[in-house]
Amino acid sequence: MRLTTKKDYFRLFFANVTILLTIAMQLGIPKSTVDFSKDPDWYLYFLWLSFFTCLFFALLTLFRKHKGKFFHKSYFIGAAYLALAIYNLATEKFLLLQELFFPSPNNILKVFVENWGFILKCDLFSLRLLGISWMIGISLGILTGILVGWFTSFNYWLDPIVKILGPIPSTAFVPLALTAFPTSFSASIFLISLSVWFPVTILTNSGIQNVKKTYFEVADTLGATTFQKIIKVALPASLPNIFVGIFNGACSSFITLMTAEMLGVKFGIGWYINWQRQVLGYANVYAGLITIAITFSVIITLLFKVRDRLLAWQKGFIQW
Repeated sequence: MRLTTKKDYFRLFFANVTILLTIAMQLGIPKSTVDFSKDPDWYLYFLWLSFFTCLFFALLTLFRKHKGKFFHKSYFIGAAYLALAIYNLATEKFLLLQELFFPSPNNILKVFVENWGFILKCDLFSLRLLGISWMIGISLGILTGILVGWFTSFNYWLDPIVKILGPIPSTAFVPLALTAFPTSFSASIFLISLSVWFPVTILTNSGIQNVKKTYFEVADTLGATTFQKIIKVALPASLPNIFVGIFNGACSSFITLMTAEMLGVKFGIGWYINWQRQVLGYANVYAGLITIAITFSVIITLLFKVRDRLLAWQKGFIQW
């Protein structure tokens, strides 16, 4: 769709206007307390960077004269910066909120500038833990789902076990994990893998059992073996269900990760947040939460990209 009305142009530059308003408030309203430090105003730098970034995308949209993603997100971006401005007024400008527990945006950004290396190290440690756990959880989940969904004998023995153990929150196994595993790292891998394994198992099993029988009849006609029917018919047809299980498992693993990293590991973004909470470094806590939000959002986005690529061949597939 093309830009046609004044309302369209207003919406296009709405984010820029709100960011400029936020900059004006930051420059025009003095702080509630005298700041003797010579630290730069990182919040102001962030606002100017945001303004020029939004201006670039607005002008790019204007040049193309075609409504794009930035146009549709402009209201949301503007509202987000207005909310940030209100929070800044309630903290740095007027101290309406207790400063210890509600640090100003400038103090949070200062943490990123001064401690970005250590935060990145903790984030990479968490990603390593997640990556290993996902490989184990997804692999075992798909394997268990195939066994339960395809073979009657395995279904008889494994299905009750899956239905009994699966609904139990993985964090409930913390005492067992600490006793059974030699290190806190291996215990954390077990807990996160378990949180991924159950939804992948259930959805893989469901996907295989709901594959149309005509597909297998055609495969039998072509002389396919049991292994070929599983690999070339059942699994591809079950991929939508498997990805739903992976998404559910990913969300569960994010929650479990925060608990697992409190078991005694020396790094990790969950450990970092818990450590800073104990020493009352709430600006660092907020920085850790923002890091988690960005990291997990990127992971989910990448999973959607992988799913869309692998399922592009399926006609009539409803994306979510």
